[in-house]
Amino acid sequence: MFENNHQLVLRRVKSFSIAAIFACSICAAPGFAQTAPTTEALKNSVTSPERLSASFAEVAKIVEPAVVNIDTKGKIPEGAARGETAPPQDADDILDFFRRQMPRRPSASVGSGFIVDKAGYILTNAHVVEDASRITVRLDSGEEYIAKVVGTDEETDVAVLKIEAGKDLPTVKLGDSEVTRVGDWVLAIGSPFGLARTVTAGIISQTKRETPQASAFQKFIQTDAAINRGNSGGPLVNMNGEVIGINSQIATSTGDYNGIGFALPANEASYVYRQILQTGKVQRGYLGVLLDTVKAEYAKVYNLPQTGGAIVTEMRDPQSAAARAGLQVGDVLVEFNGQKISSAQDLIGKVASTKPDESVNVVYLRENGANIDRKTTVIKLGERPSRNASASSDERRKLPVDGAKAELNPFGLTLTELTPQVAASYKLQGQKGLLVKEINPASFIADVKASNGLDALDEGDLIQRINRVSVTDLKTFNDVAGKLKVGDAVVMHVLSSNGAGRGAQLKIVQFTVQ
Repeated sequence: MFENNHQLVLRRVKSFSIAAIFACSICAAPGFAQTAPTTEALKNSVTSPERLSASFAEVAKIVEPAVVNIDTKGKIPEGAARGETAPPQDADDILDFFRRQMPRRPSASVGSGFIVDKAGYILTNAHVVEDASRITVRLDSGEEYIAKVVGTDEETDVAVLKIEAGKDLPTVKLGDSEVTRVGDWVLAIGSPFGLARTVTAGIISQTKRETPQASAFQKFIQTDAAINRGNSGGPLVNMNGEVIGINSQIATSTGDYNGIGFALPANEASYVYRQILQTGKVQRGYLGVLLDTVKAEYAKVYNLPQTGGAIVTEMRDPQSAAARAGLQVGDVLVEFNGQKISSAQDLIGKVASTKPDESVNVVYLRENGANIDRKTTVIKLGERPSRNASASSDERRKLPVDGAKAELNPFGLTLTELTPQVAASYKLQGQKGLLVKEINPASFIADVKASNGLDALDEGDLIQRINRVSVTDLKTFNDVAGKLKVGDAVVMHVLSSNGAGRGAQLKIVQFTVQ
């Protein structure tokens, strides 16, 4: 565990957010030689600081063009609209009431990703785009595109995005993460705290590292390269300029960098990517049992020839693949399709990498009085259920989409005519116009900023004119907006009310239709 006297805890490197909430991320050389290298050989292999620095610079130059910054807008938080309810009598609830009267703005966060196909396919972490209603991808060139989610895999926290750039894009190569070694130099590239194109260097501290709350398919590459909030989804790169991992988590006592970061190996990410492109999701084989690993004590008590193997400790469903094949609690599985089983985790990996409905040969040991019988069976695998089995497949995949296509109202605005009651609630007596009731966070207008950098429009604003036409009813507004095309300029005269009795202020909202 990462809980200790220093209060070191494990966190996803969830994208740096405006609310400061985190949930939060060398060469392809062969394995070690059989004999230890001599001191002279080590001296000859040492790279000078100047050469190492030049190598870092070359790798960064190769990879950076394909690394992207990912901005997301979340759903608008629940809460009462301004002016619609009276303050509570209980003093403890008054502060919460007035907080809820403020404009409801969607949460915003920043993450990282990298382009793996020139057509615009991007790999990142699923938690970077989780619950987002609009995803904006910014390229190294500064160009911005709206991204859609092709698919996600909650078991590995991987998401595949797609942007339509209309041209070939720079890409990175996924390397073989299995040949990485402890001590190899690596670079982490991403957007910590929204600072795009940030490069940090370190070494591989460990491989196949398991962490608390990780799934059976998350055996991370551990590194001391600096990884912070906003690095989520960015690449961990070897000195060949190949991506060997997706930066995903950190162990931290402060919420930020403490020298221990974790990246999902590229081989696992590549497997997930290919499956999502083919079917939109990841399908994994499933036995339907709980397992434990055979250790030395178990092998000794049961007179097994060696350690290794997976013990069936629970049959989850009498109709599971394992149950239908005749397996029972207490059976020890030792071979899967001719391959030795070293542990419970090893078996889970072998089963999961096999397609559902495929038939496999399994060798297992069963206690028979004083004897241990060796048996074989054929199992037709099931499909591993989602970790969030309560949600349907469609619901789980209904993450962000290209919101512009889903807008039902002009510019993504929900407007209402100003009745005397509404005017009184918003302290707009004597004014004329259309009240902004809601702004679709997936619409382009949600990203329009005023000259002071704040959102140009807020809930509770009163639109009085659009392109020199006064508007007091929905039909007039819709007639004007309906004639506008992509690329047309729009100027709106808007009365901004803070709903706190301090009057209203006119502001000019200017944008181009997208």
